[in-house]
Amino acid sequence: MAKMWKGRFTKSATQSANEFNASIQFDQRFYAQDIQGSTAHARMLAKQGILTADEAEAITSTLAAIKEDIEDGKIEFTIENEDIHMNIEAVLTERIGDTGKKLHTARSRNDQVAVDFRLYMRQEIDLIIALVEKLKEALYKIAEGNQETIMPGYTHLQRAQPVTLAHYMLAYYQMFSRDASRLTDCRKRLNQLPLGSGALAGTTYNTDRDFLAKELDFDGICPNSIDAVSDRDFALEFLSDASILMMHLSRFCEELIIWNSTEFGFIDMDDAFSTGSSIMPQKKNPDMAELIRGKTGRVYGDMITLFTLMKSLPLAYNKDMQEDKPPVFDAVDTLKASIGIFTEMISTITFNKDTMRAAVKNGFMNATDAADYLVRKGIPFRDCHEIIGRIVLHCVNNNTAIEDIPLETLREFSDKFDEDIYENITAEACVNAKKSKGSTSFASVREQLETIKNSK
Repeated sequence: MAKMWKGRFTKSATQSANEFNASIQFDQRFYAQDIQGSTAHARMLAKQGILTADEAEAITSTLAAIKEDIEDGKIEFTIENEDIHMNIEAVLTERIGDTGKKLHTARSRNDQVAVDFRLYMRQEIDLIIALVEKLKEALYKIAEGNQETIMPGYTHLQRAQPVTLAHYMLAYYQMFSRDASRLTDCRKRLNQLPLGSGALAGTTYNTDRDFLAKELDFDGICPNSIDAVSDRDFALEFLSDASILMMHLSRFCEELIIWNSTEFGFIDMDDAFSTGSSIMPQKKNPDMAELIRGKTGRVYGDMITLFTLMKSLPLAYNKDMQEDKPPVFDAVDTLKASIGIFTEMISTITFNKDTMRAAVKNGFMNATDAADYLVRKGIPFRDCHEIIGRIVLHCVNNNTAIEDIPLETLREFSDKFDEDIYENITAEACVNAKKSKGSTSFASVREQLETIKNSK
């Protein structure tokens, strides 16, 4: 099959060169975007008198038919035509002859692929944001139903202070909210039209890029033709945002895996999102959570791949950039699958509230509140810290808890202790003593939930 640029060359590419050079194996994913961009381009050419109205109609109607045929599996792409752009153009030309050859007037594959990529990214970001919103809704429902479910809060994976399960879920809600916000910002920045930039220098034809931007629903045009075809920072930004989102999912999965262990027993994973062992009949493994945790590294790898690919490229377009799409495609697929399965998984988890509440008893999680009690009695906090530290050491040596120490023994450490110390260091008291905005108290969590509800 003759190449589109055959006029310059005296020899045909070898089969191995064709196979190595081709990108149709992966960029065929752009078929809808390529046809969308080409349709708008044809209409612009007709508007500017570069094509006749009849020529534009023949091109756009045939492109619509080609799209249907691709989706019906009636078109077979070839590596000889290299990429999705030339495959579609070859089919178009085969069907309408020389008129099809006119479509590429005033554009290059460089600006063609750039607009395809941005159209694709825009669509996928919208789908990913929608998935994140479903995940947030699932977390909100868990939080709403567990406003007074008390559990241990941790630092260094050591029991620290009692919190509510609702507060814990809302922490991740906020993380995923920022993830959605980052993706929204990314979408806004990428929504500038590169089409019309040509190979790098623009075009001699009297085109209308503003018309193209309106046709394709871009917010504006890329103001510099070299930049428009040669950078992929919009894809790098997406991969960075995707990596952060996957990191949040991975952290959450790590906690669920720990909570699901016999040692913790805070949750039970639904059977539908667990697997068994090929040798140990008793096993019920949290494989979906483990896979999401593992796939996070895959998305990180996609990001590093594109950063490495772009880091030394001179302006403008280089063939290296053909390899920009596989890591993005992989990250998109991995991210969408991970968010979807995580949302299903978290929605079916059983929270063992009694086990969580019982765990608050151990670990001296009321120590900070005991120190705050002494502060209210007029002792400087640093002195209170030392007093309670000695009380905790006493508890460790005597296998007891602060709330179980008799008052007379507490007064050996400080004469400021009174009977009311015990009511101030219950789990409920520790939770509700938090007065700062955004805290774990029942009232604060209700306020957080109400704020989220009012913002929807």
